[in-house]
Amino acid sequence: MARRKQSFFEDWIELISTLPWWVGVVFALAAYFLLHGVAIHEVAAVARPGKLGEFAGQTMIKTLAEVGQYLVPFAFLVGAAMSAWGRHRRRSLHGQVAGSPDRGALNAMSWQQFETLVGEAFRRKGYAVAETGGGGADGGVDLVLTRKSERFLVQCKQWRALKVGVNTVRELYGVMAARGATGGFVVTSGVFTEEARAFAKGRNIELMDGKALHALIRGVNVPGRIFRDPLRDPLSVMTTGAPFCPECQSRMVKRQAKRGPNAGKTFWGCTRYPDCTGTRPE
Repeated sequence: MARRKQSFFEDWIELISTLPWWVGVVFALAAYFLLHGVAIHEVAAVARPGKLGEFAGQTMIKTLAEVGQYLVPFAFLVGAAMSAWGRHRRRSLHGQVAGSPDRGALNAMSWQQFETLVGEAFRRKGYAVAETGGGGADGGVDLVLTRKSERFLVQCKQWRALKVGVNTVRELYGVMAARGATGGFVVTSGVFTEEARAFAKGRNIELMDGKALHALIRGVNVPGRIFRDPLRDPLSVMTTGAPFCPECQSRMVKRQAKRGPNAGKTFWGCTRYPDCTGTRPE
């Protein structure tokens, strides 16, 4: 879906809306007092014909300031209001899912709400989040995450019935290479195919299904949980090589099966074992 062409004024307001709301308010006040000071300044009368150009310039600046002293602060305040509303909306979506006993709340969302929720989940893990508006429900990279000098790309797939296949993961991997990203995430409310998981292995791409996303969101709202430990941050998998637990989102460690049909084979086990028995194949 192509993005509607916007005016400079609309682009300006949209840019302001990405800032904290209080920043927009501060800019609005500063702009008003600055432009108001110019607007009330008297233009000196013309004394000599050679000063006509200077007089015309001063008059134009004064006229622009008279209009701008209201228009510019208004734009900042509209952007601040949009920022405050966006923050409220993100928190509401996050609280709705965090309070849900299962991941059913994820399936009830539109794809726009799903992207907003995923962005908020990453934001609460300490990442700066830029919403790129990937061009529609299935288009492009939806979120760009940054922390320190690292950049991660996120593709959101709010698919209720279909499994996310390998083509989606390949697409993200290609964009990662083109942009020089540290890693990437494909996040869905559903599940992934085995081919998608096999392709992601060893390529700095983390696949987060609906169950894992729901556990992550619920975890960050529970005081004292393991998510406070940065060494167990499920989103640090790119720099440590260890995946996160599909059950509780703790970090995982390699273990070796001691008995049963898989005796002697290695697998990923939850660091909270025996409290959590989550596992992943190596």
